[in-house]
Amino acid sequence: MSVAFRRDGDDEHLEPKFEIPIPPGPNLVTAHGKALIDEQVARLEAAIAALLAEAAEQSRIDATRRDLRYWQTRQITAEVVPVPDGETVEIGTEVTFTLNGKQRTLAITGDDEADPAAGRIAFSAPLARAMLGAEVGELVEFAGREDAIEVIAIAVVPAPTKA
Repeated sequence: MSVAFRRDGDDEHLEPKFEIPIPPGPNLVTAHGKALIDEQVARLEAAIAALLAEAAEQSRIDATRRDLRYWQTRQITAEVVPVPDGETVEIGTEVTFTLNGKQRTLAITGDDEADPAAGRIAFSAPLARAMLGAEVGELVEFAGREDAIEVIAIAVVPAPTKA
């Protein structure tokens, strides 16, 4: 039989599963962010053990292992930043500012801790990069405008408490 008509299985026709992309640059995290990464690694290790024990589908095991590789890499490369003093905008601070006439408050976090919908943006986000190092009362350039952002207040983000 010709090789063209041989079929080894359906898996060879599926889309390939790629590794989860690692954000470029240093993996700067807050102490809380490091704890979240550690929890994620522990959760995924337990999930893999459970999947192996129940003889789950190989695709589920592979997907969980892929997630674990991502989080283990993030765990190994994590650089916990010192607790900020609150004098300048840094990772671990909450900054209140005006942009386009609207006042907003955002916390600056590590990449994996960011949740824009909850008011937490990564230090690598353009808005955060523009404000890093700024002090209260300072006007900051953003989106091509010299005085687009005015920093109104800076506070150290308190570590979240577990419920």
